[in-house]
Amino acid sequence: MDPLRWSSSPSSSGTSSPRTPPCEMLGYVGIEAVLDQLKIKAMKMGFEFNIMVVGQSGLGKSTMVNTLFKSKVWKSTPPGLVGTIAQTLQLHSVTHVIEEKGVKLKLTVTDTPGFGDQINNDKCWDPILNYINEQYEKYLQEEILITRQRRIPDTRVHCCVYFVPPTGHCLRPLDIEFLTIEERENFRRQIQHDLKTHCIDVYPQKCFDDDINDRILNSKIRERIPFAVVGADREHLVNGKCVLGRKTKWGIVEVENMAHCEFPLLRDLLIRSHLQDLKDITHNVHYENYRVCRLNESDALPRGPGWVKLAPAPTSPPATPGPSKVRRRTQDNSTE
Repeated sequence: MDPLRWSSSPSSSGTSSPRTPPCEMLGYVGIEAVLDQLKIKAMKMGFEFNIMVVGQSGLGKSTMVNTLFKSKVWKSTPPGLVGTIAQTLQLHSVTHVIEEKGVKLKLTVTDTPGFGDQINNDKCWDPILNYINEQYEKYLQEEILITRQRRIPDTRVHCCVYFVPPTGHCLRPLDIEFLTIEERENFRRQIQHDLKTHCIDVYPQKCFDDDINDRILNSKIRERIPFAVVGADREHLVNGKCVLGRKTKWGIVEVENMAHCEFPLLRDLLIRSHLQDLKDITHNVHYENYRVCRLNESDALPRGPGWVKLAPAPTSPPATPGPSKVRRRTQDNSTE
């Protein structure tokens, strides 16, 4: 984990509250041992991470997921879909437990075959939005029970990675090899301009920069989005070393070579520096918005301690307040 990201939760604060001045200590107490306790507990429980990949068929989503986690997480062609194009958007999820140096990660990957592959793609995003809200609803229904599980299963989507064809039209990942550096940068600037024009705010948003260190790190990431990446699941011998790469008639495109592609930036963002932050924002901002809206629109009638009766879930996604409002409320509550 990047040392700059030690306090990345939207509700965290790096300074003491003015109402509680620090107390001068006369000797060693051992408070720092709580970090070891948290580490031991986290190692026993493991971690969960749910990622969704969205994009047209043939862009290498499955290969990219396998490359990110250096595992056969997802097969390139799901059973039953060989040689066919889905008539409607169908969501498929797979779950694996990955262990590295004693740390267990329960990884769930949700693919969206059929997205953007039809002649008429109107409202093709609705099943994705419905799926995300369904996971929020499942978590909420467990959360409001009087007797609930000690650890609520978390199927909420923590991150959605959107794949853009590298030349602006439906080409395969190999087409990126034909882009010059200048063409790649021009394409990046065009996408950044389109995102800004249509007010699409991608992660990491500026409102979540808690301090100067966050601002510096996230600014560098925002400048590089979207990342130009190449996925590969085969190793090749380059200068006497085995490296992950894609072989072409011009040579080997090395996945982890920044001179070839920006895969290391995407990997570091999703896994090494911002994974916990993505989970925190999902819970403290996006899920909190959903929870507030659902409770406000329900016929809330107390039936015992902690009981809330919810109205049926709406078919359309509820309107949610902006993330900055929830974030400010969380910070205010933390100082009380």
